[in-house]
Amino acid sequence: MIRAADPYRDTDVIDARAPRVNQTVVGVVSLIAFLTGWWPLLALLALQLAIGLRFGRRFCLPCLLYFEVIQPRIGEGRLEDSRPPRFANIVGAIFLGGATVAHLAGLTALGWGLGLIVAALALLAASTGICVGCEMYRIGARLRGVRSGLLSRIDPADVSALREGSIVEFTHPLCTDCHTLERDLAARGEHVVSVDVSKRPDLARKYGVAVVPTAVSVTAAGLVIARVA
Repeated sequence: MIRAADPYRDTDVIDARAPRVNQTVVGVVSLIAFLTGWWPLLALLALQLAIGLRFGRRFCLPCLLYFEVIQPRIGEGRLEDSRPPRFANIVGAIFLGGATVAHLAGLTALGWGLGLIVAALALLAASTGICVGCEMYRIGARLRGVRSGLLSRIDPADVSALREGSIVEFTHPLCTDCHTLERDLAARGEHVVSVDVSKRPDLARKYGVAVVPTAVSVTAAGLVIARVA
């Protein structure tokens, strides 16, 4: 199978289906722990999440299940930013670690409460794609000001082949949304000028582009007349 992104090297992105496999494993095992009363399963989950976060995907058992067994059979899915699901894993590890400490301290109700929260949120994310931890990361990023700046003009010297109504798209080769946007714009007959931020990080910094895709419609002189994405 030909992958657009190597799962063990291109860690800035991740196949969107991989986190859902991880969420399924975490949710099911947490629920089994509650139903059987065997709380050490929560400790094992916390340990596995911590090891994967610290040492990478090669040491994450659900990741290996997806990338080595499932993905080769069904193909690579949509690539997405790996930071939100990573943050969700951190939150899960903290809750499961807290549940373990609570059980060790004899606070059984608190331990199972934390474990059930993890089970519920993990199964919700696995079944619907609604990842509460991921949304927490995105909200935090916006509060920290991680967003593209307001573009008012793009210097034609920085981006060649501008003409009236051109759309300048800041993109990345591993960004699925970027490729989708570019195809959609091309299908509409738009003149798209791409700026690959992996090759031109200087332009990303110059124009305050913190997220991709960022796309604007410009005049031939580079004046921004509309924000596209």
